[in-house]
Amino acid sequence: MSSTSVNDAKHGFSRPEMYKQNLAGTVESYDRHVFLCYKNHKTWHPRVEASKDDPLPKCIATAFKARKNDIVVKTKITVCEAREEDDFFDGDVLIFPDMIKYRGLKESDVDSFFEDVMVGCKSWGGGVQDAMTGSYIFVCAHGKRDVRCGVCGPILIDKLNEEIQLKGLKNKIFVMACSHIGGHKYAGNLITFSPRPDGKIMGHWYGYVTPNDVPALLDQHIAKGEIIHKLWRGQMGPPVAELKGENDQKRAKGVESSNNLSNNG
Repeated sequence: MSSTSVNDAKHGFSRPEMYKQNLAGTVESYDRHVFLCYKNHKTWHPRVEASKDDPLPKCIATAFKARKNDIVVKTKITVCEAREEDDFFDGDVLIFPDMIKYRGLKESDVDSFFEDVMVGCKSWGGGVQDAMTGSYIFVCAHGKRDVRCGVCGPILIDKLNEEIQLKGLKNKIFVMACSHIGGHKYAGNLITFSPRPDGKIMGHWYGYVTPNDVPALLDQHIAKGEIIHKLWRGQMGPPVAELKGENDQKRAKGVESSNNLSNNG
């Protein structure tokens, strides 16, 4: 057996723990997700939000903890990779469901950003704001935090980008590696943000995702707004009953804290 096969059996898509748990309810419903673009997933420390070598994520995590009682919108913050080829640079901040990108946040800006955006829910007076379009898929590839995401994440990213290219959807669907989002045992883990037919942006979490699931994610979920229930963990936004798909009356109950830059699990 090759080393690749051994690695897959232990940490990848054929490991014994796959499909052992019902995923619905393994993430709580929430209302806003903020992503900080920062470096490359291969360089992130196990706890990038606490590393002295990563001052910007650490500064944001510290501010999030200090202001958590002032933030009335239920919010999650996650680090994602900077992808300069797609116009996402270090310090850029992406906000869903608002579909807003702020460019070049620095440590010295964090307090004003939190005061205006995170607490005040208004535009950041000190930043340049861009509107975002299209759909976004964030795949946990934080290998230094957990080897399962390090094995599964990059493979899923490659497969997603391959299918997107084949379907002629480049510049319409963006795929980015992200840091730990909770539930390593559910790897491959990913979060999708895409518009419903009425234009509202929905955010959905999926687990146990394999390369074989990628066509359905693009054709069923992204294109049609239909949930893939066997892989569905939970969501951002309104109740599932408002979406197309089977068993839409079921709404997941929350089990994880939203006030962590990187959730445990």
